[in-house]
Amino acid sequence: MKQVVKHLVTAAAGITMAAGFAFSASAQQATSLDDLLRIVQENRQSAQRIDQERERRFMDERADRQQMLREAQQQYSNEEQRGQRLQQEFAQNEIDIANKETELDNMVGTLGEIFGVIRGSASDAIGRISTSVVSAQYRGREDVLDSLAEAQELPNISELEELWIALLTEMRESGRISRFQGEVTLLEGGTETREIVRIGAFNLISNGEYLLYNEDLGQIQPLGRQPDGHILRAAANFESTTSGYAPVYVDPSRGGILSLLTQRATLMERYHQGSTVGYAITVVLAIGILIAIYKLVTLFLAGAAIRSQLKNPENPGNNPLGRILKVYHENKHADVETLELKLDEAILRETPKIDSGVGIIKILAAISPLMGLLGTVIGMIGTFQSITLFGTGDPRIMAGDISMALVTTALGLIAALPLIVIHSIVAGRAKAIVQVLDEQAAGIIASHAEKGE
Repeated sequence: MKQVVKHLVTAAAGITMAAGFAFSASAQQATSLDDLLRIVQENRQSAQRIDQERERRFMDERADRQQMLREAQQQYSNEEQRGQRLQQEFAQNEIDIANKETELDNMVGTLGEIFGVIRGSASDAIGRISTSVVSAQYRGREDVLDSLAEAQELPNISELEELWIALLTEMRESGRISRFQGEVTLLEGGTETREIVRIGAFNLISNGEYLLYNEDLGQIQPLGRQPDGHILRAAANFESTTSGYAPVYVDPSRGGILSLLTQRATLMERYHQGSTVGYAITVVLAIGILIAIYKLVTLFLAGAAIRSQLKNPENPGNNPLGRILKVYHENKHADVETLELKLDEAILRETPKIDSGVGIIKILAAISPLMGLLGTVIGMIGTFQSITLFGTGDPRIMAGDISMALVTTALGLIAALPLIVIHSIVAGRAKAIVQVLDEQAAGIIASHAEKGE
């Protein structure tokens, strides 16, 4: 309506301005009142025609506007009806959605329990498979299981089959012995492609050595310290066997026991734990063994010389028995008592040479356990000092002193045992030589007494 009124005002202003211009023009052309009257009448008629034409156009436009208004009102009514219909449909859809959600919750109830079981199974399988020796040969099996364990929606059939296949593969390969080419990360750096023998889910063997699978790095690595020699020999024999049966040592903890080998101290490391006292015990043992070797050599040579002298008693040599026979030959004409004293004197001169060093071995054998006891006392003193300073919270602080206490005791006993045995052997050899000298001297005296009678 505002636009209609605006058009009307504009049209009236145009008519007024046109009439004013026409009147002015006519007034300028009129020369008399008759002409002016005639011009005014003609202008009035012309203005009436213009007004009628404008009025007609206005009415036509008004009819069009009325038609547009009716159409707009009709469209508004239709839209209102459509809005009410959509509102009703929306409310119905809300009801339908609530009903479907309830139905879905009822249907997903059992599937939710299955989903929980699947996620739990996938998590357990990841722990077993990622640390399994089988993964050294079959890699990447845990990737699908990771997605299952972390999934927030129900798995599909393909993912369930992957879980099934992963578990079946682990079960099958746990009972099989397999050979495969694998990349081994060497301890000194670099990698090397080797043929690796996998014993179920227990061990990896290559080049006669045990290997470990590092699940964190995904690498196959040699042990930092291999087992004892007979275990390695069995592993090498098993690796070279292509048919039949062969014995081999396996780690039932799937590498746990073998990993502990890298932390176990070697015999040399344990020896060095004895520290200064242990080294002193070693020196005592070495001195005792050197003396024992020297005495065994000298006694062996002396015994050989005596046996040779027994075959030729008339020609005394430079040996214990030869020197005794020389005394006899020098005193053949003496009486029995004098000869006996002379021979006893000669035997007494030879005995210290034969027995020299035997007592030292015995003393060293007695000193060794006492030195071990001394190391034990020193180690316990250090242990109590560590307890005083740091308390008993960390046993590793006291481990060094306790190791010293135990190792020195063991070293003392280890040194004493062979020294005692060696002393017995040396003393027996020396006693045997002295006994031969006594027997020969007694025989010489008896023979001389018989001749004197």
